[in-house]
Amino acid sequence: MARRSTSSSTGRPTGTGPSGPRNRTPQPVRLRRRTFGDVVKAFLAFVVLLVLVVGVPGALAVTVGWPLPRSAPSMDWLSQPIDVQTFLNALTVVVWLAWAQFTACVLVEVKAAVSGVGLPGRVPGAGPSQLLARQLVAALLLVGATAASFTPGLSQLGHSLEGNQKGTVATAQATPGILAQQQEQAKSTAAALAEQAGHAAAQAEQGGSTAAHGATKYYRIQPPEGRHHDSLWEIAQRHLGDGRRYKEIYELNKDRIQPDGSRLSEASLIRPGWIMEMPGDAHGGELVENPDAHVSPEVRQQIGDYAQTGDHAQHQQHQQHQEQGGGQHAGGDGATAQITVPSQRQSGDSGAPAAHETSAHSSSSSSSSFGLSEALLGAPLLAAGLLAALGRRRRQALWQSALGAVGGRRGMEPPIPVGDAQDVQDALLVGADPEGVRQLDRSLRGLAAALTAESRSLPVVYAAWLSHGDLHLQLAQPAGKPPAPWQLGQDQTFWTLSRADAEHYEDTDAAAPYPGLVSLGTMDDSRLLLNLEAVPGIVSLSGREADRAAVFASVAAELATNGWSDRMTITLVGFGADLTPLAPNRLRHLDDVEALFETMEAETRQRRGALGAADHHSVLTGRTGPAQHTRWAPNLVLLATQPSAEDAVRLAELAADAARLGIGYLVGSERDDLPGAAWAMEITPDGRLLAPLLGLELQAQLLPAVQQRAVVELFVESDPERDPDGPTTTPPFLVDISEQGRPAVYARLVGPYEIIGLDTPDGDRSPLLHEALALLLLHREGVHPRVLSSALWPRGVTEDVRDALLDRLRGWLGTDPDGSPRLRADAAGRLTLAKSVVSDLDVLRSLYYEATQGKGVESRAVRGRLLTDALVLVRGPLLADRAEGRYRWLTHEIIDAQLPLLVADIGLALSAFHLEKDRAEKAIEALGAALRTAPEDERLWNELLRATHATGDPDRLRALAADLIARSGARGLPPRTEALLDELLPTWRDGAAATG
Repeated sequence: MARRSTSSSTGRPTGTGPSGPRNRTPQPVRLRRRTFGDVVKAFLAFVVLLVLVVGVPGALAVTVGWPLPRSAPSMDWLSQPIDVQTFLNALTVVVWLAWAQFTACVLVEVKAAVSGVGLPGRVPGAGPSQLLARQLVAALLLVGATAASFTPGLSQLGHSLEGNQKGTVATAQATPGILAQQQEQAKSTAAALAEQAGHAAAQAEQGGSTAAHGATKYYRIQPPEGRHHDSLWEIAQRHLGDGRRYKEIYELNKDRIQPDGSRLSEASLIRPGWIMEMPGDAHGGELVENPDAHVSPEVRQQIGDYAQTGDHAQHQQHQQHQEQGGGQHAGGDGATAQITVPSQRQSGDSGAPAAHETSAHSSSSSSSSFGLSEALLGAPLLAAGLLAALGRRRRQALWQSALGAVGGRRGMEPPIPVGDAQDVQDALLVGADPEGVRQLDRSLRGLAAALTAESRSLPVVYAAWLSHGDLHLQLAQPAGKPPAPWQLGQDQTFWTLSRADAEHYEDTDAAAPYPGLVSLGTMDDSRLLLNLEAVPGIVSLSGREADRAAVFASVAAELATNGWSDRMTITLVGFGADLTPLAPNRLRHLDDVEALFETMEAETRQRRGALGAADHHSVLTGRTGPAQHTRWAPNLVLLATQPSAEDAVRLAELAADAARLGIGYLVGSERDDLPGAAWAMEITPDGRLLAPLLGLELQAQLLPAVQQRAVVELFVESDPERDPDGPTTTPPFLVDISEQGRPAVYARLVGPYEIIGLDTPDGDRSPLLHEALALLLLHREGVHPRVLSSALWPRGVTEDVRDALLDRLRGWLGTDPDGSPRLRADAAGRLTLAKSVVSDLDVLRSLYYEATQGKGVESRAVRGRLLTDALVLVRGPLLADRAEGRYRWLTHEIIDAQLPLLVADIGLALSAFHLEKDRAEKAIEALGAALRTAPEDERLWNELLRATHATGDPDRLRALAADLIARSGARGLPPRTEALLDELLPTWRDGAAATG
């Protein structure tokens, strides 16, 4: 990661760059001597404070006296006219209240300035008053030599009070299961300390050791600048040349008493005014050596007292122990974090891990991956969103195809993917966690509904963590007690919902409260979702171009297809034109930055005006209440290319108010000093996402170029508008429907599940074997072993258990007469069934294909017989008697849409066959059989109207029309059905009006 410029020996930055980024490295305030101007400013500040704090109440007491009544007034007092004295008394009360508020501000500022710990508290409703008090107190304290270092926020004089009051959210804490990471940190710490020891030995040989001269270097922790506090990481970056050496500073100062009486216990918890002893090779003008005649006696005294603290001999022993690799360090991340990993759950929590935490790792080692993308296997929410969107796209293609001719048509069978597209589809099936998506969506909407019921606004959420099935929302600031069953987490900025409580949520009509949440990666067992629209500025991403592209593609794909959003716009700039097929209604592509400015400047103005007209402070207040479904959808901008210096500044100005307006910006950068960047992240070549200032080191969620192209191919091939005049598709598996083609094993899936030709397996193992066989029968092209295991065991299973099941399934199915097994693996390792194992669905497809595209085309008699035989096979919906909780993998399939359409096509074709010979009753019988499986198909009802009209019985036609009107309910009849009734029964509207 490209780091910020370090300080030279003179204390000035060696690099120059654009000023203004919010997360720029805070520069320490330099210690300096008093000047005559300081004395004058301090004197004037003292006079003003004396007048305002002492003079105002004195003048009021002398000139006006006590303004309130000395006894309780009667009711007649309310009807008396207001005279001059009453008006003056009321005005005096207002002045007294203003004085009291200002005095409270002065006391708060003086206390914070003298203690030097944290930011001053905020006095309610005292914005300008507290800012004036801060300026006066700061000017007064300038007469002291150490005022600059002890006054919190002194460098921010003249900035808005609101900006100064926004503190950090929380500090980084140990993550669940973080022991492995701590061990890795311990190794790097030992290496860094060993390297430091080598440097110290070399300096000692050259006579240049700091200790030899008796001058130890110290650094004073500075007040916060902008939104970020000083951190050990940044101190090490500036003065040691490597932020990772913060651990050396931590070890030198751990548990030593600071000037305010507290101790350094975590590397991420440091306070303004603290003193840090620095390693011997530290450099930079902000450092202070002891003794040093250029600092005030008070500072020298504090440093001298601090130098006497700590057991240095013990520290040296600890350092030697670390050099030998025998120590472990569990320090923090070295930065005051704004995004924090939730604390580990109590050991008594027996909740099972979430499906998405295990399914990607279930049952298979890397040796049996068969080319599956590990990037998608480890992205359960992204995979679930892509699968759901792909299923919708394929169903849409089927329904649009259903509006075509009654005969054979294109689109009945979606194209079977091959190559990379097939691998990606398998990876999506294995990695997807639809239950996790459903739980996240219901939990967030349930929270919004509960807050609406309590007349509360949505809190600003920076991030969400999914850990062991629990959901943790990290708030920008405390927002009180959450509504039940939510609970406060590790501090006031965490709202937590356990997995057990989340399972009680049901679907609600509340608007999606946080549609901008998107997965960035994982840290141990926790998955981070960043709320892009809540970031106060820009999120910058640095790293190699190819690595950045994989992050941007993942973010765009998940935002476009996630299941916890209603509406949104994702604006892709400079990349992603090929991604638009994923969600044409959400994704918008712009060619360059100029087009972005033109679009977003207009939208920013429009949103500000809309918020003002609706009297909302932010889009969050518009997502609860009666107007929640009508507006405030986010617009998330993904700019993958590095903007020019001028464009970067312009973009920073545009994003300054973005969080309030529901607009988020993720911008690619070659460096991490992008102007206006609130949060800076880096993607490394090994797939880690780093954000030192946020205390994050994640395993990034990526969508590499190869997988991205394959995902897009799946969607393009399923596009209902693609090549509508193309050839009709052939069923993936055609069976011999003659007497000679009798199968060895016949499974009836359409209706109750039955198997003919096999003995019933053992009772305990029978359900799993039946389910595995059904999955294989519905996918004659082959099933990846990991897809099979994830379908049968959504929460994961070991490889030996999966292999044992396959052995039982292979033994149960047996072999063909030639000795070949009926369950086999193809060249790619996918499991396939022999042609001697057939289902009624295979036969149904084959009969319809032969009737409409095969032998039935030339022979009317053959066509009628084949269509009649096909309709007889239909006994109900697919797997009608399946046990509750099993066959959940069917949610990824489109067979539930294919089967009713296929049955409707058969019924329509058979009806047309009979009507050709004026056999209306036979046609009505065929249509009625088809309607039992496809009751919502409008084509069947319209054809039934025609067949009933062909009987010549108007009363029967009127009865059917009345039945259709009753079925339609408040929705009314479809336009095509109304037009047909106008033709066949012109008086139907009179009957409808009479019954209505």
